[in-house]
Amino acid sequence: MIRSELVQKIADENPHLYQRDVERIVATIFDEIIEAMARGDRVELRGFGAFSVKQRDARIGRNPRTGESVSVEEKHVPFFKTGKLLRDRLNGKS
Repeated sequence: MIRSELVQKIADENPHLYQRDVERIVATIFDEIIEAMARGDRVELRGFGAFSVKQRDARIGRNPRTGESVSVEEKHVPFFKTGKLLRDRLNGKS
C-alpha cells in the first residue's frame, strides 16, 4: 500500500472528512515520526511496532566492482521492530 492508497482508504471509511484533510492528517503523522527519529527518539505504535534509529560505526568496506578497499563513514539508519500483535497476525495467530 502506498501513501495515496492509505489516504483514499481512510477517506472512503470516513465520508464526513474531506480528502484534503485526510491527506494533511496522514502527512502530519509521517512528519512527526520523521522528526522524532531525526531527534534520535523512538516511536512506538502499540500493536504495530517501534521505529528507532541505529548507529552504524565507521568501517573499511570493499568496492565489489574493483575489489578496492574504501572507507565507509559512520551513519545512522532507521530500524523497525514489529509489535507482538502484528507478528501474531502475520503468523496466523489472531
